[in-house]
Amino acid sequence: MLERISTRERKDLGIAWLALALAFTLALVGGFSATGVHLGTAALFFLLSLITVGVGFVLHELAHKFTAMRYGYWAEFQKDNQMLLVAVAIAALVGVVFAAPGATMIYGPTLSKKENGVISVAGPVTNLLLAIPFGLLVIGGMMFDLGWFVILVGAVGVKINAMLAAFNMLPIGPLDGKKVLAWNPAIFIVVIAVSFVLLFGALFYL
Repeated sequence: MLERISTRERKDLGIAWLALALAFTLALVGGFSATGVHLGTAALFFLLSLITVGVGFVLHELAHKFTAMRYGYWAEFQKDNQMLLVAVAIAALVGVVFAAPGATMIYGPTLSKKENGVISVAGPVTNLLLAIPFGLLVIGGMMFDLGWFVILVGAVGVKINAMLAAFNMLPIGPLDGKKVLAWNPAIFIVVIAVSFVLLFGALFYL
């Protein structure tokens, strides 16, 4: 599997991963306007962002890639340097993350509606599946007293993956939801419903 990820793609994924982690760290500390932020706290938030946001983002994109490759297409993630800079700048200035780090580009013949839908839904479904181990971290952390950081990683991981799934399933613009809806409305309804139920549950109960 790793052999199918080119050196350039690994570099792009790595840079996007670090940039997103930095953006979320800046947002969590309140941007450059925040006062009295301890360096250790910022480092902790960066580690938290690497584990939660980074894993959710990278596996989402790789799910698109490998699903496309199963259909015989070549696919690679390509970072968007301008949008990564914008994401970090907005997080630094106003403490809010707005990120479109890039996209998985698919090369080959024109995709059928089904192929496009299946490839698109693979990303959000991966995020929903990732919410399970993060949720188990919360449960295990509380049951076995594994420490507040483990519980925090689990809680934030569930929230982030629910957000990624719900946002990407919106049926607008270039987002995954529009392509899934065009392919199979029933699957679209199920996935977006599960995504938003999970999101609201995570936001209110974690």
